[in-house]
Amino acid sequence: MGTNKKMKLDIIIPVYNEKDNILQVFKALGQSVKTPFRILICYDNENDSTLPVIRNAKDLGFEILLVKNQRAGVHGAITTGFNYSDAPAVLVFPADDTYNCGIIDKMYEKFLQGNDIVAASRFMKGGCMKDCPWIKNILVRASSYTLNRFALIPIKDASNGFRLFSRRLINSVLIESTQGFTYSIELLVKCHRLGWKIAEVPALWYERTKGQSRFHVVNWLFHYLRWYIYGFATTYLRLSPKTVRLKKGAI
Repeated sequence: MGTNKKMKLDIIIPVYNEKDNILQVFKALGQSVKTPFRILICYDNENDSTLPVIRNAKDLGFEILLVKNQRAGVHGAITTGFNYSDAPAVLVFPADDTYNCGIIDKMYEKFLQGNDIVAASRFMKGGCMKDCPWIKNILVRASSYTLNRFALIPIKDASNGFRLFSRRLINSVLIESTQGFTYSIELLVKCHRLGWKIAEVPALWYERTKGQSRFHVVNWLFHYLRWYIYGFATTYLRLSPKTVRLKKGAI
């Protein structure tokens, strides 16, 4: 696709029957985000309950693009969104989050300061993670802590899928993972190996009360482990940026 000259930010929202959440999210984004943006709604099938709600919505004040996923599942939704996006910065945003819209402009400012990834961090001062299932809580906190303290990944929240990526990173780095939100930690550790800048801003996280979560940390654990090890290998084996797999023709 050709670059959209007007939009500074594409916001990818993967959806799965989010009829009870999506309009509130649109309202919060419209009220809070000053950076010119477009929303890409990425969905698996035409029977998704989110779609008629969006099609019947009026006077939202921003462009919405409905994108049929090239492969089913949340990973397929996000990588499809990456393929369709063309703004300088791309943000992956949850379909039930109405309370973090106020940090999106701050994330974009960090991008303008030269950061190729800006993470929404639950584990830095000002952030939180509430009512999380205990297994997920332990695994997510432990992996993020060890990657930050021992693998020297320069953010405190390694696995949050709510994250901003630069066009340079999306266009350059080949995504090898295929499951869940593993793309997020993969791009993080590859960006770190390349020596590109990474930043974070504090974010809130609450267990969803409406709709069905698509985060299955135990099912994806092996896939996360691959990139967890990759992060340590970068630091302790001093692997070259040349070992990062890039897209054909990239940099």
